[in-house]
Amino acid sequence: MRTHYCGHVNEAHIGQEVELAGWMHRRRDHGGVIFIDLRDREGLVQVVFDPDRPEVFAVAEKVRGEYVLRVKGTVRPRPDGTVNPRLASGKIEVLASEIEVLNASETPPFHHDEPASEEVRLRYRYLDLRREEMTRNLRLRHSVTRAIRGYLDGEGFVDIETPMLTKATPEGARDYLVPSRTQPGRFFSLPQSPQLFKQLLMMAGMDRYYQIVRCFRDEDLRADRQPEFTQLDVEMAFADEELVMGTMEAMVRHVFKTVLDIDLPDPFPRMPYIEAIARFGSDRPDLRVPLELTEVSDLMGGVEFKVFAGPAADPDGRVAALRLPDGAKLSRKQIDDYADFVGRYGARGLAYIKVNDVDKGTEGLQSPILKFLPDHVVEAILERCGAVNGDLIFFGADKAQVVNDALGALRVKLGEDNGLMKEGWHPVWVVEFPMFEYDQQEKRWVSLHHPFTAPLVDDPSVLAAEPGRTRSRAYDMVLNGSEIGGGSIRIHRTEMQSTVFHLLGISDEEAEEKFGFLLQALKFGCPPHGGIAFGLDRLVMLMAGASSIREVIAFPKTQTATCLLTDAPSTVDERQLRELHIRLRKPPEQTEVS
Repeated sequence: MRTHYCGHVNEAHIGQEVELAGWMHRRRDHGGVIFIDLRDREGLVQVVFDPDRPEVFAVAEKVRGEYVLRVKGTVRPRPDGTVNPRLASGKIEVLASEIEVLNASETPPFHHDEPASEEVRLRYRYLDLRREEMTRNLRLRHSVTRAIRGYLDGEGFVDIETPMLTKATPEGARDYLVPSRTQPGRFFSLPQSPQLFKQLLMMAGMDRYYQIVRCFRDEDLRADRQPEFTQLDVEMAFADEELVMGTMEAMVRHVFKTVLDIDLPDPFPRMPYIEAIARFGSDRPDLRVPLELTEVSDLMGGVEFKVFAGPAADPDGRVAALRLPDGAKLSRKQIDDYADFVGRYGARGLAYIKVNDVDKGTEGLQSPILKFLPDHVVEAILERCGAVNGDLIFFGADKAQVVNDALGALRVKLGEDNGLMKEGWHPVWVVEFPMFEYDQQEKRWVSLHHPFTAPLVDDPSVLAAEPGRTRSRAYDMVLNGSEIGGGSIRIHRTEMQSTVFHLLGISDEEAEEKFGFLLQALKFGCPPHGGIAFGLDRLVMLMAGASSIREVIAFPKTQTATCLLTDAPSTVDERQLRELHIRLRKPPEQTEVS
């Protein structure tokens, strides 16, 4: 049906007869000569229809947008002045000798060159995927997975599939449940990750495992989340942090070089969690932004200004400053807008000092809070922040979590708004996370990563005595402010795993019920092991320069976990429900269950 792709025809084919197939992208009638841009996966080619072939010309006159065509013709150079440098085929055209309409098309709801709402795009996703941008994104995704597989295969990893129908495990989000028809009242769970199975594979002696796998989480969605998503899952036996991180870092460098011809740093910088929080207010620091937080809690302990003194005296509080070079030019409205912005993160205000002339002391400063601060404190703030004329210093004072969230987000926004973002790719490893964090509402410890992460201490009694002070053997790979991968060295001894379960409030009975198979496996010679999981959707989104992971997934869900294309989720008939031993209880004033 065709001899070439449209986008592959070029000057090397001049004088040759070619057969092409694709969609009519655009049609132009110029003085009795018809030009059709024929499109397929590889691009466009211009096809010319002369009236001296009346039968062919007559068909060309009737075709419309998105008609599916087969064309035969001869490749020739474009006339002088008509070359299109934006097309790979822009120096040639095809003079048609035959045309066949393989299928007609109704008028599409949107044209490729026209903006369309995301709702319309998702409802007609098969049309949306014909757009060059979407085709490019999906082919980029293919190139990324191919590069990943090639690298891991070469490093001795084995691609092994793990079950999709499994047992619910606590991963921090709700599970998607699948009722069992053959065992009434019992349910499978769709995996949030293959975590336990990949650990079992290390116990089984597989040594190096990987899988590009679909995972499922029933959680509220954001721009970078989907109810079903794809991750690269990796596990290594007889491994420590250096081996896992070094291997994965080399893999990511290989992927960027292979796919984008970009050289990432070698090695990636590493940063302890506590440093990332102190300097950037986030464990996902965007190193493209040169701004940093400055700790000033110690300077505020004795001041009368309670807005600062209160958090400074609170063990869970923080007072931090954020210097914006040349920020004194900001208007009051701009500052107020930034105050509204940090309010989204729980901040109750945004104090500031404008530095007009640092040599004049407080006389050279401008701020509503200066009257509440002693001169020596103000001088110490300026010195510690490295303030110079023209700077603006913002302050956050509250619970440490609020200050970190608010100033961390403000730091990035200031970088974006003021043209401070560095070009390029800036990866970093964040390491030595806290093992646990305390949930004030539930009054218990919870895992910062997951309950199978090993602590930095080897003695279970030391962990039990100081759970809040213990760091974990966890590591996250962050790229331009996005976490693209997270992993850890795992617990490989029964005593330590039981201690972690106890600290999390999981009784022996509950542990046996949920994780008995894991605890049993740990008794039979489990090697030290560790691994990592990369969010493939997010990684491809960053590499494509897209704004949402929906732009790099063929058939994504909306933010309400709905597929507009297929209208899923949908109702099922009563017979199917009876087979599954399920009866629906309809909410009041609701006539349908969806």
